[in-house]
Amino acid sequence: MERYLGLDAHGSSCTFAVVGPSGRKLRQDVVETNGTALVRYLRSIPGRKHLCLEEGTSSAWLYEILSPHVEEIVVAGLTERRRGQKNDALDAFQWAEELRTRTIKTPVFKAPRRFSRLRELSRVHSMLVRDVVRVQGRLKAMYRARGIPTPGASVYGASGREAWRAKLPLSCRWATEKLYEEYDCLRALRQEAERELVTEARRHPISKILVTAPGMGPIRVAQLLPIVVTPHRFRTRSQFWAYCGLAIVMRSSSDWVRSKSGEWVRAQVQQTRGLNRNHNSRLKGIFKGAATTIVTQLTSDPLHEHYLRLTSAGSKPNLAKLTIARRVAAIVLRMWKDEKEYDPNELKQQEILASATG
Repeated sequence: MERYLGLDAHGSSCTFAVVGPSGRKLRQDVVETNGTALVRYLRSIPGRKHLCLEEGTSSAWLYEILSPHVEEIVVAGLTERRRGQKNDALDAFQWAEELRTRTIKTPVFKAPRRFSRLRELSRVHSMLVRDVVRVQGRLKAMYRARGIPTPGASVYGASGREAWRAKLPLSCRWATEKLYEEYDCLRALRQEAERELVTEARRHPISKILVTAPGMGPIRVAQLLPIVVTPHRFRTRSQFWAYCGLAIVMRSSSDWVRSKSGEWVRAQVQQTRGLNRNHNSRLKGIFKGAATTIVTQLTSDPLHEHYLRLTSAGSKPNLAKLTIARRVAAIVLRMWKDEKEYDPNELKQQEILASATG
């Protein structure tokens, strides 16, 4: 006896909707957002239970505590909601019905027990980096508001800080001093979070392998691990490119036209429509940052030579860098699957074979 459950979770209450195998609505209940109460409710439902809930702040916690008590649990990604009336019960019944009919468009991968501490450290580190950048922008805005140019990063240093503040009128100096204090505090916290993040990542053997990939430093690898979790989620590199936002979208319409002889031929129309938008933005930033490191710093790497060949052949620098980012993503995926360190000589051999066959 199959039972399909939809869950609409909130901070204080969770609304359950139960649907039978034929689509008949059986019951709906409101349960306190409490682990013990939620588990007790699931145990009270007879039969084989299939649960669907929406991606949100507490979805990882709900997945972790409820997955042992159901046959199947699916986390649905945020999509455009239907028009018309909306309430907790309607949302819960909608998730239950989509699970029953297998029409969930964007299921979300969840593995809360793997890399759990690394995931939280990565999240905190990213927040601190954004906070430091935000305070840096506020500091420079104080000087720009008074017509004082602030090129480079010398305005943040502790050595010449007093000389910079002396250029401001007295009315602005106290506020600027407090911004400097906030900057010093956040920078110390960021450095501490960075050390803890790298230390935690090194406890996982796979990080020592991935860090050898071109452009992938210890911080990028530490951010990569809790997002991807396992490379076997992706059968091909094209699937991984789409998850990273590096897949090229091809769209066309009215593909066939008549030639002068009356035959149907394929029309010459532009099909490229940029990159896919439904992706993980953090991963996209990681691989684009790795490509930037290769282009600007790793001049002896085969990928840097490939970038130079692309630009010399007429490719725009941004498109050539995108190609390098896609290659880094493919290399990292293969290294992770094979658990094998990066070998630039092997990459050079592949380049030679590709040029010979091309």
